[in-house]
Amino acid sequence: MTPKDLDTRGLLCPQPVLKISMQVPEMRPGDLLRVVGDCPTFEEDVRKWVTRMKKTVLAVTRSGSEVTIQIQF
Repeated sequence: MTPKDLDTRGLLCPQPVLKISMQVPEMRPGDLLRVVGDCPTFEEDVRKWVTRMKKTVLAVTRSGSEVTIQIQF
C-alpha cells in the first residue's frame, strides 16, 4: 500500500491538523498518510489528534526543522 503524502510545511498550528482532518473522508481503514511539517508544535499536535481520532502513529522521522509522521487509519 502506497502512503498518501500531505505537505504542511510553512503552516502553523492548527492548520496542519486541519489539513489532516480534511483527508479523513478519503482514507479507509489500513490506509497510510505521510505528513510533513515544520511548525514547532507539529509533532505534539498531530500526536494529540491521532490519539483523539483513535488512529496509529507508525513512524516519526526528523530532518532539521522538518518532521514527517506516518499515520495509519
